Amino acid sequence: MRIAEHYSHLNGLEHLLVHQPGLWDEVQSVIASVDAEVCRTKISKEIRKAKSGNLYSPIDLNAQFKSLLAKRGWSERRVHYWVTGDVKLIRQTINKEPDAQRTEITAAGRAPILSYNQTDFVKNRVAIEVQLGKYAFVAYDLFVKHLAFYVRDEIDVGIEILPTKAMQSLMSSGIAYYEGELYNVIRNGRGVPAVPLVLIGIQP
Repeated sequence: MRIAEHYSHLNGLEHLLVHQPGLWDEVQSVIASVDAEVCRTKISKEIRKAKSGNLYSPIDLNAQFKSLLAKRGWSERRVHYWVTGDVKLIRQTINKEPDAQRTEITAAGRAPILSYNQTDFVKNRVAIEVQLGKYAFVAYDLFVKHLAFYVRDEIDVGIEILPTKAMQSLMSSGIAYYEGELYNVIRNGRGVPAVPLVLIGIQP
């Protein structure tokens, strides 16, 4: 596969090129190593899609990305925290360690609820999400996952890998695509989401 389009939000790419050029090279190498054609295994039940022949399988593509990134030391990361329905308590505890959050919420007479943020691939303070699923998941990645890890000082940059519209047209309906998500980021203004990002549009 290849990078057909990319966008640097809040100087995300510039940060990589200056501080982590090796990681940017790895990302490009992994994408170039993914063989999309062997992943064209999905048989669509949709009449208009069936005419295109077999579609690209997100499951097969994700498996290739996972294997290639894992070989280069990228791994899953989870961050746990405690939540409650009390706004004042959330503001008091949001920047504290999980144990302190739980203690304060309990002391205030509220029931602490354990939650977590998870990202698929993290290495040297850079996170990658390969998003070949429904469009709603991309918004969660950009406005929750990457942002949460950035606010907690776990990462400096988030990378979101998406199919371009040209590739998405050969996938199941409802899958997000680069051009549409780029529009959503631009529409929100220069500072939103408040995390440096690199959006990447891929295609065979």
